[in-house]
Amino acid sequence: MHPTVETVTERIRERSADSRGRYLEKIRAAADRGPTRSAVSCSNLAHGIAAFSDEDKSRLTSDETPNIAIVSAYNDMLSAHQPLETFPRLIKEAATEAGAVAQFAGGVPAMCDGVTQGQHGMDLSLFSRDVIALSTAVALSHDLFDGALCLGVCDKIIPGLVIGALSFGHLPVLFVPAGPMVSGLSNKEKARVREQYAAGEVGREELLAAESAAYHGPGTCTFYGTANSNQMLMEFMGMQLPGGSFVNPGTPLRDALTREAVRRVIALTRPAGGYTPLGHILDEKSLVNGIVGLLATGGSTNHTMHLVAIAAAAGIRIDWDDFAELSRAVPLLARVYPNGVADVNHFHAAGGLGFVMSELLEAGLLHEDVTTIMGRGLSGFCREPFLEDGNLQWRGATRRSHDTEIVRPCSEAFDREGGLRLVQGNLGRAIVKVSAVDPEHYRIEAPARVFQTQEAFIGAFKAGLLDGDFVAVVPWQGASANGMPELHKLTPYLGVLQNRGHRVALLTDGRMSGASGKVLAAIQLTPEALGGGPVGLVRDGDTVLIDADAGVLSVQVPEGELTDRPAVEADLSAHHVGLGRELFGVFRRGVNGAENGATIFTDLG
Repeated sequence: MHPTVETVTERIRERSADSRGRYLEKIRAAADRGPTRSAVSCSNLAHGIAAFSDEDKSRLTSDETPNIAIVSAYNDMLSAHQPLETFPRLIKEAATEAGAVAQFAGGVPAMCDGVTQGQHGMDLSLFSRDVIALSTAVALSHDLFDGALCLGVCDKIIPGLVIGALSFGHLPVLFVPAGPMVSGLSNKEKARVREQYAAGEVGREELLAAESAAYHGPGTCTFYGTANSNQMLMEFMGMQLPGGSFVNPGTPLRDALTREAVRRVIALTRPAGGYTPLGHILDEKSLVNGIVGLLATGGSTNHTMHLVAIAAAAGIRIDWDDFAELSRAVPLLARVYPNGVADVNHFHAAGGLGFVMSELLEAGLLHEDVTTIMGRGLSGFCREPFLEDGNLQWRGATRRSHDTEIVRPCSEAFDREGGLRLVQGNLGRAIVKVSAVDPEHYRIEAPARVFQTQEAFIGAFKAGLLDGDFVAVVPWQGASANGMPELHKLTPYLGVLQNRGHRVALLTDGRMSGASGKVLAAIQLTPEALGGGPVGLVRDGDTVLIDADAGVLSVQVPEGELTDRPAVEADLSAHHVGLGRELFGVFRRGVNGAENGATIFTDLG
C-alpha cells in the first residue's frame, strides 16, 4: 500500500474508533432482531401484504423468503431519473424468478440542480439531501425487509439514499443507476456558447438551442459533475455492480444489469445465506477508496461535504485534511469535462472506471481487502459487463487506454496529484479544485470586490464595472444563511473576464459544484459569514491571497483592524420565503458547517 493511503486510513480508524464501535453494535442488534414479518400482529402484517397475490402473501408470512424493498427517486423532471419509471416492474419480475418478493417501499424527492441553477429553488438543493435520507428511513421503517435496492443517480440523491440506508445498515443494500444520456452537443461547445451569451455576443435563442442540443434525452447529463461522480463512488466503494455506471438507459445491457442487481441483493440476504449488510461494506477502507477514486478522476467538490456526511452516518469521521493529504499522493488519471473535453460516454469507451481502478490497485493506492456486494476484494470490480446470447457476462477491464487524451495509466498521469486542495488562513478553510485550472492561475493576490449575491456580481459585469484583476468575494451563501446554493451562474462571466486577460478568482462560503471550471475558486469557506466567519468582514479593496500551491487563504488586513470592523449583516429574508423555503427554517437553524458535511444530522456518532 502507498504509505499516504495507509497513514490516512489508520488516522481515520483511530479518530472513529468509538463512534464506529457504537454504530456496529447498533446494526448488530438490529440484525439479531431481524425483520418483524413473523413477529408482528396479524393486523400489521396484513396491511403490509394486502395488495399482493395469494402466492406472495403466503411467501411473506414466513421469514424464509427474502423480501426486497425498492426505494426510488423516480420522477420525469430529471432526465437521469426518468428511466427509473420502468425499473420496479423489472425488479419485481426478477425477484419472482429468483424465488423472492420485492415491494415498492417508498419514493424519495429528487430535485434537478440543472433546472434550479441560479434560481430560488437552488436554496433547497443541499437540504434536499437530508430530506432524501429521512424519506429513505421512512420507506424502510415498516421493517418488513431483508434487503433493499436504492434507485437514484443525481447530485444530492445518492448521498441522501446512502445516509438513509446506513440507518438500516444491518440490511444488504445495492444502488441501481439509470445511466447517462447518449452524447449530444459537446460540453466544450456548450460552454463556449454560454460565454458568448454572457458577453452579449449571442442571444437567448442561440443559448437555448445549444443547451437543448446538450441536454436532449433520457439519462444523466454527460459532464463529470456530482451526478456522475456519485456513480463512480458507488463502484469504488463496492456498492454498485461493476462497470454499470455509464451504461446508457433503454438498452438491453442496462435492463440486464438491473435484473442482476436484484439477484445480487437477494444473494446477500440472511435467508439466502450470504448475509452482507451495507454497514459492513461501507467502512474506513471503502471510504478512503471512494476519496481516492474522486481524486483520480477529477470528481465533484460537493463530495468534500457529501462523503463527510455519509461517513458520519456509518460512525466514521473524515475531514478535509484527509482529502488534501490523499490528493497530494493520488495522480489525476482522467480528463472529463469540465476537466477536459470528453464526456462520460467517451470516458467509458476509453477504458472507464475499470481501467482507472486497475491502475490504482496496481499502484497500491486502493485497498483491495474490502468487502463489496460482489464478495471480498476490490479487484472483482476491475471488470466490465457485456451480453452474450442475451445473458449478462463480465470480462476483465481493459489494461490499456483507448484514448490517452481522456484516461491514462499512472505512469503517464495528467498530473501527479488529484487536484483538490485545502487552503486556509485568517479567513478560515476552503476547498479549491485545480484539476481544470491552468497552473498559472493557481495563485492570485488581488483586491477584493465584495458582492452579497450572484445577481449583484452579474449586474456589475453587465455595467462594465469589472475590469482589472480582482477576487470576487461572495459571502452569506452558507448553509445556515440560505441553504448553500451552487453559484454556477457566475462561471461564464468569470470565464469571460479571464479570457480577456484579467486575473480573477472567486471566494465564497457557497458552493460551485462538480461543474467547477477553469477559474480559481476557493469555495465552501468555513466558518461561513452568518456563523461569524471573517469573510463577512472583508471590504472592497482589501488584498486577498489565494495560493493553491502553498495552501494559503488570507486577507491582508491587520488582525486587530479586521476583527474591529462591524459585521455587515446581509438581508437574507428574500431567501427564506417562497418556493417552500419557509418550511426549511429548522434546517437553516440546525445545520452544521461545510467541513462537517453541512448536514442537520449532527448527532450520528
